Amino acid sequence: MSSVIWKSLLAVPAALSVALLSQGSVQASETTSEESTPSLAQIEAYSNEGGNASLDQVTSVSQLTDVRPTDWAFQALQSLVERYGCIVGYPDRTYRGNQALSRYEFAAGLNACLDRISELIAANTADFVKKEDLDALRKLQEEFAAELATLRGRVDALEARTTTLEKQQFSTTTKLNAEVIFAISDTFGNSTVATGDDDNTNTTFSDRVRLNFDSSFTGNDRLRVRLEAKNIVPFSGSLTGTNMTRLSFDDNNDNDFVLDEIYYRFQLGSALRIQVDADNTEFYDALVDPVSVFASSGSGAISRFGRFNPFYRSAASGAGITTEFALSKEFKIQAGYIADDDSNDPGDRNGIFDGNYAAMAQVVFGSGNFKAAAGYKRQYYSGNDVNVSASTGSLTANRPFGSNPASSDSVGASVNFRLGTIDIGGWFGADFVSDINTDDDATVLNGAIYAAFNDLFGKGNRLGLIAGVPPKLTDSDAGNEDDDTSIHLEALYRWRLNDFISITPGFLVIVNPEHNDNNDTQFVGTIRTTFTF
Repeated sequence: MSSVIWKSLLAVPAALSVALLSQGSVQASETTSEESTPSLAQIEAYSNEGGNASLDQVTSVSQLTDVRPTDWAFQALQSLVERYGCIVGYPDRTYRGNQALSRYEFAAGLNACLDRISELIAANTADFVKKEDLDALRKLQEEFAAELATLRGRVDALEARTTTLEKQQFSTTTKLNAEVIFAISDTFGNSTVATGDDDNTNTTFSDRVRLNFDSSFTGNDRLRVRLEAKNIVPFSGSLTGTNMTRLSFDDNNDNDFVLDEIYYRFQLGSALRIQVDADNTEFYDALVDPVSVFASSGSGAISRFGRFNPFYRSAASGAGITTEFALSKEFKIQAGYIADDDSNDPGDRNGIFDGNYAAMAQVVFGSGNFKAAAGYKRQYYSGNDVNVSASTGSLTANRPFGSNPASSDSVGASVNFRLGTIDIGGWFGADFVSDINTDDDATVLNGAIYAAFNDLFGKGNRLGLIAGVPPKLTDSDAGNEDDDTSIHLEALYRWRLNDFISITPGFLVIVNPEHNDNNDTQFVGTIRTTFTF
């Protein structure tokens, strides 16, 4: 009896070797010190605690859908599964016999069979163990002692780290991510005729800090609360006489932290996403895709106009809702509504339906290296809040009829091609504005083209070139059209030091500021350093 039992038991390691070798070649033992140390990813792969790569115990070889009786190791697998119960399969009931096998996986499988042998010994053959059998088992254990010890050590360390993180974590549902900008900036060249004939700016050092608290409750949703502090005085007004010199990341609240953004985004079914903003809504910062590689204020263009089509901006920036419906993998419909800045005020000409508003819809097509979008937007502006081009163009383009209440119908189109590591794109926008009091009409046009050379001189680096015409009042019943044409020229190079720090020197040239050739050319330079964590 002893001989028969032990022949069966000792068949386990041999069968295991055959079965595991059918899964791939065992890596040679003469590895470097780096190769012999299992990574965290390897340790997690060996764990049976969830995840797509976890293994499930099978009780019959027929449960392994990719194992056939004609396979050369079929009998070995059948023995290990049905006689000894120490072979496991993947959750999709496959064995993946041709997949490469590491020494760690071999050690884990061998250990499972050795544990099974120990159980059989304890249950049935405690009195019949022979010395040579114990020696054989001892040699097998010694052969993989180092790997098993390392495996146990890594698992113990991982458990200790997990325990520490659980005790010290900020929240089980919320994580913090942040962006900090340092900028050294200045303008060069005389101001516009309207504000004088001198360079009125000095070199500045300024900052912007954004702290985002992102929470998820279902895994397919996000609640964001953003705190922001900034002291970047815009290059406009009495400083340069034009909004065309504004930086992409400017604004000033004397570095007092304020609630800058709060929204909840969630999924309804597989095709529909919805975002509800409580305040300070922007189409481009919600679910509406501006189709521009320079859209980010922290890592994209250095100018306000150079980020994307002004079509995606709005004079209203209160509460809002945006949606995205996927017609297919390539086609999406995006739409949104933004209420008055005083959407929380129940008084006259305020609230979410009785004040300024912006409503838009667009179709986005994206396939491979091509993406394009085209849309329509309707806006209403009360008398003191008219800003048709969202402070990206001339003063007359912003307010074609001065302080009179106005409405506008706008169309916009944007496109981006990727050719290898180069992005080429651009946009066109048109605003058709009506004076509420007089029924006068006006037309505002803008457009731009760009090129982005990605990974230039290093992974994550980017050289950007942008040229365009900022919003211009081309036709007006009031007779106040812009006579000349401004040219926007921008160059930047984003140097990515690592995953957390990038430095972007950039230079902006505005020819004929305010669409007036009587104005001297304006130059804007900045060195933007962005920290993300």
